[in-house]
Amino acid sequence: MKVEGRNSVYELLKTDKEIDKVLVQKDLQDEASKRLINVIRSHKVKVQVVDKRVIEKESESKHSQGFIAFVSDYKYFDLEDILDGCKDKDGFVVVLNEILDPHNLGSIIRVCECAGVDGIVISKDRSASVNDTVMRISEGSLNHIKVARVTNINNAIDKLKDEGFWVYGAEIGGENIYNADLTGKLCLVIGGEDSGVKRLTKTKCDKIVSIPMFGKVNSLNASVACGVAVYEAVRQRTVK
Repeated sequence: MKVEGRNSVYELLKTDKEIDKVLVQKDLQDEASKRLINVIRSHKVKVQVVDKRVIEKESESKHSQGFIAFVSDYKYFDLEDILDGCKDKDGFVVVLNEILDPHNLGSIIRVCECAGVDGIVISKDRSASVNDTVMRISEGSLNHIKVARVTNINNAIDKLKDEGFWVYGAEIGGENIYNADLTGKLCLVIGGEDSGVKRLTKTKCDKIVSIPMFGKVNSLNASVACGVAVYEAVRQRTVK
């Protein structure tokens, strides 16, 4: 898997992931690039200095800023790994119900990591998987949050409920999210781009919450809706 861009490569270096090598465009003279090159070398990572045309050929995003790291494919966590991290606190987990667009998945991962979410759950089928695009869009956030991939989302929700989580689905037609109590052990379910939260998954939810809409369009992009919902939970959970 390729990790592209200064920020993403820098965040990658903060982890214990094994990096095969980093392609660096030669003749980079800006201070940010020079600092990153020094950090890469300090981590004893192989640096391969190449022409700009090589970077352009290897880059998927075409916005690599002259840095492309090569690492093994993403290793997913188990749901138990996320639950273990929530044992001594009120955990906050986000479940994605058929998010198919890797750009949305990358944006959601970035939002959730910034918000301190304990983990994200996706399904093996009918879901975008972690790839180069997701890593790039997440701006390196993927390196700092647990993403579990499960066979059955509804079974995962049942497990979370058994562990004391309240499960709220973000969907139209529910209680105003600003009136809902999002404290305590919380699992927030975000539906797919076109279909929303699936019918059976909706029946697993303890409550449906909705973001109020005042315009002529009655829906938000999945990653935007996730950001609004997650940060309302953050607001409630951090109010003194």
